[in-house]
This record gives sequence, C-alpha cells and structure tokens, in this order.
Amino acid sequence: MNHTAYLYVFDTMADWEIGYITAELNSGRFYKKGSAPSKVVTVAREKSPVTTMGGLKILPEITLDECSMKSGDLLILPGGETWTESVHQPILDVAERCLKEEVWVAAICGATIGLAQRGLLNAYKHTSNDLGYLKMTCPAYTGEADYQQEPAVTDGKLITASGVAPLDFTVHVLEALDVFNPETLDAWYHLNKTQEPRYFYELMHSIQ
Repeated sequence: MNHTAYLYVFDTMADWEIGYITAELNSGRFYKKGSAPSKVVTVAREKSPVTTMGGLKILPEITLDECSMKSGDLLILPGGETWTESVHQPILDVAERCLKEEVWVAAICGATIGLAQRGLLNAYKHTSNDLGYLKMTCPAYTGEADYQQEPAVTDGKLITASGVAPLDFTVHVLEALDVFNPETLDAWYHLNKTQEPRYFYELMHSIQ
C-alpha cells in the first residue's frame, strides 16, 4: 500500500525530532521487498518559507487547503515552542478530522501540547513531555488516567511521543504503516539505539 506522509512545517519547528522518520519514509531503503518509498509532502498554512529551530529553510509544497488525506496516510506534527499559540488552530482542525476519518496522526513533543489543548488526547492512551505540564497548561485536557510514562505510545490511529524520543517515535510510525519487516525494524532500532555493529549486519541480512 502506498502511503503519503504529510509533514506540517512551521517557524521554530524542532527539525531533529522528525529526521529519522522523514529519511526512512522518503528513501524506503529498508522497506519490505517490492514496496515503493512513501511520498513525503510538506504542508503549511501558506506557501512561504519557514525557518526551523536549526535554521533550515523549508518551502512548503502545499497549503492546508490543498491537503487531501485518505485512510492509510499519515499526518506528522513536529515539536516546537509555539504550539500554545492560535497560529496552529488550522492544523489542529485537520488533525481532529484525520482522527475521525481513520488517518494516522503522529505528534511529538510540543505538538502533543497542541492536541491536549484541543482535547484530542482525552480519548486515547498517550504520552508527552510531562504529565504535570499538560495538566497545568491545557484546561481542556482530562486524559490523566490514560497518560503513559513511555517514550512513545500508539493507540488507535494516534501516535504520541516525548521530544527526547525521536527514535522511538519513528519505530511506532514505521510499525503503524507496516512498511518494515519486524526483524528489519528491530535491527534498525537497536543499531541506532546502541550503535553496536552486530545490528548493522542483522539489518542488512533482514533486507536480503
């Protein structure tokens, strides 16, 4: 199945948090045999350049109005320092619609704060950077009972992750999209997590 990953881009976005996932989706280098890479499309409120936290310039390919998602697609919401601002309300509208229409939504770090403010975490098991911060800053958040003290969590079509867990975030996304064989995903994760050479050979063997 071909997937399109829509990456929401905005000024001050935490570019390192989505580096693993965009590289693997776009390249498809470790995908199951015969599978084409996913298409990664950058989307923003308007087609003007944005500057990431790392100073990288990104020119969005499409606007939110041009964004048409189907079941099996993915919306990626990177972290950043502005998720409590009203500028992100339009993408939160899109995220809410995606969850209702069975489209994957993957949010990391500050993006989970935006979802919490909208009340979108209340019906799912989820994680974030800190439960106390969610409760303090998000009046609409009532999902404390479903908060998981984990690096990343998948529930239904929602994936959430702490900002210090981009690797775990990527594993959850790749597993959700079912684009890696299980042994490939396991070797890929442990290679990047431990840097032990044996996992490189396991990874290479898994894709032969």
